[in-house]
Amino acid sequence: MDAEIAWWRLLVAALATWRLAHLLVVEDGPFDLAARLRAGLGAGALGRALDCIHCTSLWLAAPLACFVTTEPGLWWAVWLALSGAAGLAHRATEPPVTLQALQGETDELLWTGPRPGAEPAGREPEPPDTASHALRRGTATAEPDAATRFDGPRA
Repeated sequence: MDAEIAWWRLLVAALATWRLAHLLVVEDGPFDLAARLRAGLGAGALGRALDCIHCTSLWLAAPLACFVTTEPGLWWAVWLALSGAAGLAHRATEPPVTLQALQGETDELLWTGPRPGAEPAGREPEPPDTASHALRRGTATAEPDAATRFDGPRA
């Protein structure tokens, strides 16, 4: 296959993989078809596959890899590359999520003092100074730093 044709086929297949995966997992689709499909599949194996854009892109990339190459040895690499490109496109287009501490709110799961039964005598060792410990002690700043930023789930 001509190298000049191969790159545009790879690009088109990568964009198609991302677009279809995004449509099936994130969007409702025209006439709510994607939402109905997800609801109809329920909590079964296929329904769970449509919960994750990375999982969905893996399955969609398999037939689209045939558009790029018909060589069996190269097909595996193209299949994984298409799914990876779709995952990168998803990460690039999703807005980052930033976690911030709520001022004045407490949670019974976040200990503010020594835990019962942790160390009966003496005081609890001081935790390292990290963002999560600052949240626990209530000393976190209003503006989160890079350690408290959450860019989405990792697969």
